[in-house]
Amino acid sequence: MQTTINLSNRLKIAASFLPEGSIFADIGSDHAYLPCYVCLGDKSAKAIAGEINEGPYSNAVQTVKKYNLEQRIDVRLGNGLEILRKGEINHLVITGMGGALIRSILETGTDKLMKVNKIIAQPNNESRTLRRWLTAHSFTIIDEEIMEENGHIYEIIVAARIGNRQNLTEKALLFGPVLMKKQSDIFIKKWNFEHKKYKHVIEEMKKAKVPNNNKIVELKKESDWIREVIRLEK
Repeated sequence: MQTTINLSNRLKIAASFLPEGSIFADIGSDHAYLPCYVCLGDKSAKAIAGEINEGPYSNAVQTVKKYNLEQRIDVRLGNGLEILRKGEINHLVITGMGGALIRSILETGTDKLMKVNKIIAQPNNESRTLRRWLTAHSFTIIDEEIMEENGHIYEIIVAARIGNRQNLTEKALLFGPVLMKKQSDIFIKKWNFEHKKYKHVIEEMKKAKVPNNNKIVELKKESDWIREVIRLEK
C-alpha cells in the first residue's frame, strides 16, 4: 500500500485549511487526490469525493482503492451537493471551477450546508461573485491565499460561520479582504496585469460607435481602485 501522494501546490494549500479530524466533501474531486492526501496525513479525517462524470468518478474510485482508503473515503457520482445527506459533513472543499459555477453549486445545495463550518474554495475566475455569495449567506472570509503554478495565478478563499454577517465593500469583494491586506508579490503581479487589461478594454470601448458610457465609468472606477490598492503611479 502506498502511503504518499503527489499533490499540486494549489491543492496542498487548499487542504492545509482543513483542521485535524475533518469530515469533509471534495466536490469535483477528479481523481480524489485531495481527499487521499488529507486522509493519508490525518488518520482521523473522513471524506466524500464527489464527481458528476463517469470517467473522473471511476478514476477516483481507483485512487481510493490504490491507497486502501475505502473505509474513510466514500466516492459518489452526482451533481454538486446533491450527493450529500444533510448534516453529514462539517467542511466543504470546491476547487478548480469558475466562481459562478461554485456559487451555483452552493446555491442549489444550500440545505446541505447547515452543518458546514468552513468552505474552502479555489475559483479559477470570478472570485468576486463567490465572495458576494458567501458573505450574503452568513459565511465570513477568514483567510485567503494567492499563488502561481504552471503559469496560472490562483486564489483560495476560506470562509467560516463565525457570527454576524460580514459586510464587505465592493472593493474588498473585488480584491479579497485578506489578500488586499497581505499585498503579496503575486497579488501585485496579478493586479498589475489586470490594470493593463482594464486600460485596453476602456480604450476599445471608447472607440465604439455607441459607447456604453455606464460600463466605461464602472471600469474606470475599478481601474482607479487597482491603481490605489497596489500603489501604481498615474
